[in-house]
Amino acid sequence: MSPSTNASRLALALAATGLLGACAAVGPDFAAPQPPKTAGYAMAGDAAPAQARLDGAAAAGPWWTALGSPALDRTVRQALSDSPTLAEADATLGQAQAALAAARGGLAPQVDLTAGANRERANLQAFGFSGGFGGVALSNPTFSLYSLGGSVGYDLDLFGGRRRRVESAAAQAEAQARRADAAYLTLTGNVALQAATIAALRAQIAAVERMVAADEQNLELARRANALGGAASTAKVAAQTQLESDRTQLPGLRSQLGAARHALALLVGRAPADWTAPEFDLAEFDLDAAVPVSLPSQLVRKRPDILAAEAELHAATADVGAATADLYPDIKLTASLTQGAISPGDIFSYDSSAWNLGAGLTAPIFHGGELQARRRQAVEAARAADARYRQTVLTAFVQVGDALQALADDGEAIAAQTRAEAQAAESLRLAKIAFDKGGGTMIDVLDAQRQLNQAQAARMRLQGQRLADLVRLFAASGADWRGAGKG
Repeated sequence: MSPSTNASRLALALAATGLLGACAAVGPDFAAPQPPKTAGYAMAGDAAPAQARLDGAAAAGPWWTALGSPALDRTVRQALSDSPTLAEADATLGQAQAALAAARGGLAPQVDLTAGANRERANLQAFGFSGGFGGVALSNPTFSLYSLGGSVGYDLDLFGGRRRRVESAAAQAEAQARRADAAYLTLTGNVALQAATIAALRAQIAAVERMVAADEQNLELARRANALGGAASTAKVAAQTQLESDRTQLPGLRSQLGAARHALALLVGRAPADWTAPEFDLAEFDLDAAVPVSLPSQLVRKRPDILAAEAELHAATADVGAATADLYPDIKLTASLTQGAISPGDIFSYDSSAWNLGAGLTAPIFHGGELQARRRQAVEAARAADARYRQTVLTAFVQVGDALQALADDGEAIAAQTRAEAQAAESLRLAKIAFDKGGGTMIDVLDAQRQLNQAQAARMRLQGQRLADLVRLFAASGADWRGAGKG
């Protein structure tokens, strides 16, 4: 019989193992949680802002482009390209995918090739030939031994323990992919938030600088009026006090602006000294951008952190099956073929061949309760994963509800502040007319100017807050950072 015939026998034996290993896997089969029955995010009586489309309609592109700022688009894309945080997320995902490939490889037959060339000296005394054989003195021979062969092993996985572990690894890779998506969404949201912060602070600084300029003009008017005897010295003192008070606001705002610029540099993966943040302007942002907010039943199939929690629950369920399979017997098949000879020319002859086929059964009998305890541990881990999933869903609903409420409140606050600013401007106009006609005082003009300045600065703050809440709503609703149609 030739070596090729032996190899054919081994191949047939391995083919039979595929049929034997087709048993069903023990343990629970994972079923995705049912979508929630809740139909909205707001409490009874609360109205969502008009710009939030509660239909889950896909955006026309990456979500931040809806804000209308080309500078923001460039900054976000730079962050997506250069951020070390995303590089770490991608590397971790690659690690999880490699672990899955390794687990899948363990299901296949394990084939190894062996080859060797040894120089040996045989010990004949070990075989009882210490005095010779048949009257002929024997000495220990020295020779070379050449070998070439292969071995095959296959775990029948009768109760699916290995298959459950592959299932768990696949779910863990899916969870890591969703966590990577969450990292991308978090990064894009944080970049947009810092851009909104920069824009709002620049607007507030500009408003305070206008206040200071107006204060300086009022102080000059008060000095002239006092010199001409048309105003008391108290008006000049009040104007000087207001000027200094408004000036004190600038250092704090500029410090916050510097910190926001540094934070944005960190997000794009650059040192502050090596990169300059764009000069974002509130006027370039669309504060009325429509946000496509998914309904609760759709959000759980869209938001990355919820999908990651679901995949983690899947992995924990598969781990229960793997721990259950450890309680049952397992059979492993082995086969090997070896060609060995003392001369390289004889290594492929039939007389130089040796082979074996074997099957080994392992059945747990007594492990001191270890295997049962591990299964209980897996069951409790699955229960914990289920609780985390439900908590993640509830947290997402609350975050969307909070963002919707904040955006609705921002709209009302800006509208009210705009009316207040108009009234302050009218009060200033009337105060100046009265002063010019001798029916009012300089203090009345200064007070009216202060009210208008404060109203303008407050409107800038509210518009910055609206932009930040708009970004938070995009993020909370699981906006697709990659753009519509890409999954």
